[in-house]
Amino acid sequence: MSGVPAAGIAVQVDGVSKTFRLPTEQISTLKERALHPTRRVRVETLRALSDVSFEVRSGQVFGIVGRNGSGKSTLMKCLAGIYRADAGEMWLRGRMAPFIELGVGFNPDLTAHDNVLINGVMLGLTPAEARARYGSIIDFAELHEFAELKLKNYSSGMQVRLAFSVMVHVDAELLLIDEVLAVGDAAFQQKCYDVLNRSRDEGKTILLVTHDMDQVQRFCDSAMLLERGRIVTLGDAAHVARRYTELNFGISVPVAAGRELPASDGDDGVHIVEAWFQDARGPCDSVEQGAPCALCMRVRFLRPLSEPVFALEVEDAQHRRTFATSSEWDETTSGDFAAGEVITVAVSFDNWLAPGRYSLAGQVLQRGSGRRVLARAEHATSFVVSGSRAGGGLVDIPHAYSIARAAAAVEPAPEGAAG
Repeated sequence: MSGVPAAGIAVQVDGVSKTFRLPTEQISTLKERALHPTRRVRVETLRALSDVSFEVRSGQVFGIVGRNGSGKSTLMKCLAGIYRADAGEMWLRGRMAPFIELGVGFNPDLTAHDNVLINGVMLGLTPAEARARYGSIIDFAELHEFAELKLKNYSSGMQVRLAFSVMVHVDAELLLIDEVLAVGDAAFQQKCYDVLNRSRDEGKTILLVTHDMDQVQRFCDSAMLLERGRIVTLGDAAHVARRYTELNFGISVPVAAGRELPASDGDDGVHIVEAWFQDARGPCDSVEQGAPCALCMRVRFLRPLSEPVFALEVEDAQHRRTFATSSEWDETTSGDFAAGEVITVAVSFDNWLAPGRYSLAGQVLQRGSGRRVLARAEHATSFVVSGSRAGGGLVDIPHAYSIARAAAAVEPAPEGAAG
């Protein structure tokens, strides 16, 4: 990728790198300089961006995601002209509105009225355009009664709402949005989402930085994942959202089949040796939503036992039971076991747990009306479910909607009509 971008390309970034020099020892006073005239300030080099290249077509919504410190905001500031890149080239077509650090340029000693006019001109409006749009800006921010109040008397939320409203009314063709959609209360947040939807429908180009993978999948045509200033993956928004979640929770990798659990004082002729979680490749500490998986435990019998009941439970991070099963509920005959025998119990299912961390507990019980617990292993191991479909509950069960219109009411035939 080099040269002037082709027609239809709104943003082109080619090999952009940015490095910061961070002093590890500050000499901030005249006394320190006088006492230590030869002391040199030592610095560390932070590579915020390293050879980043991508392009965004006009009218697309492009997501930029990554963990804290991955270089997302640095990239946006380079695009907005706040930072100068050390290497590489960037091209942007059309008037740009950076939703990066809302309120930058506001003067706290001036009223909201004056700040709106000054900020509007700074963002490319003519003075006449800024005055003409003032009423609409204040209406959108819902700050009419505070319009003549100095900004230093505003709450931080009110300042952000005012700044966002000014940005919205610039009518830019290119929007750079850096984690500012969730400003204000719930009603104002919905207005922010409405703006994003309307801008997308109008064919504006949007670069969206967010940690919300639901936003990425709802709004973005494509996306990019950054980690330590480098591109991890670039392309389909759903794929990038999934990789981001895996990066945060830990990619599913094979692990040892659990740790041997200590014997419990409550064990009665049975010992749960270990418990683990596994996917199609074997024991692991993380699995993706929708993938086949299994809960497993290894049991050693210290005395002969006939028809024991095996049970497994899964709890989420809030200690809520999300899944529980037993061989008795499933009407599974377990069999007879001799002293010294070791068995493995596994429960297989497709993983539709919501993303997050879970713990696994196992039990062995005496079959019968009393169902006495012979052995129990609480929080024997933990595992992570990675995915971007958070849903609204503890699990995200596969489902499909069906919408059917009711049959039209049949008009009764007039009296005397021929049959």
